[in-house]
Amino acid sequence: MEYRQLGNTGLRVSVVGFGASPFGGNFGAVEESTAIRTLHRSFDLGVNLVDVSPYYGLTTAETVLGKALHGIDRDRYILATKVGRYGEAEFDFSADRVARSVDESLGRLGVEHVDLIQVHDIEFGDLDQVVNETVPALRALVDTGKVRFVGVTGYPLTALNHVTSRIPTDTILTYCRYNLQDQSLLRWLPTFAEQGVGVINASALSMGMLTERGAPPWHPAPPQLLEACARAAALCKQRGADIAKLALQFVLGNPQIASTLIGSADPDNMERNIGYADEPVDEELLADVLAVLEPVHNQFWPTGRPENDDPEVS
Repeated sequence: MEYRQLGNTGLRVSVVGFGASPFGGNFGAVEESTAIRTLHRSFDLGVNLVDVSPYYGLTTAETVLGKALHGIDRDRYILATKVGRYGEAEFDFSADRVARSVDESLGRLGVEHVDLIQVHDIEFGDLDQVVNETVPALRALVDTGKVRFVGVTGYPLTALNHVTSRIPTDTILTYCRYNLQDQSLLRWLPTFAEQGVGVINASALSMGMLTERGAPPWHPAPPQLLEACARAAALCKQRGADIAKLALQFVLGNPQIASTLIGSADPDNMERNIGYADEPVDEELLADVLAVLEPVHNQFWPTGRPENDDPEVS
């Protein structure tokens, strides 16, 4: 496993991070014992970054993860969770609520501190509140020892920069913005690097869009984007390849991104995904897939409050 520096935190994180959102059961029923084995297998294979949120499974993911972490030496993993989002349309970025949220998460996770606390999906909130109230409230918790570093997460990259450029922020976590189809994050990497902000990537498969099975019915992408990704997946299948493997190899190969989260509650699936990082990329196939996706290159969709969207969407 390769490890990279996470911004200016001093933390060295595994290039493959563990996304615990499936522990919440959002993607299908999960056996707790299987979920626990999945995390332990990932640790054995070198993963040290684990990310979760009270939103995933409405606290279920944190509860299951806490059981999985029980008995494991605290210095073996870097633990990240979130505040601010608690339901599909339930957001509260107030100082009082996020402080209580940290205590609640610590209890579910069974730990005395988290390494990284993140403001979840900031595009659904008032960005000025995030800057002036939410992040300072979390910074105050650093002095208590409950958290070590503070980050923000979201989909619109301009919203993330709005926060990191106005108040010291240790990390950003963005999803679906660096993958085979959308590499918009590349434009912002120098800016985040200048700010000393560590970058965590998520949803390398673009929420299922870059898989043989294809996107789920709820996927927010427009039809032309879904169709192009389906054509790219079909091309890979014709060549005897899996687009998911190519997609993961593509994102893991960028040294400017500290870690990419992979979510799974299946130990064999997680082991297979981790193993992709050590296999050579089929450069010819990659070029052909990127050519198929060129007509929809960097296209994305609106999300959150309209005033927080990236300019190209508004």
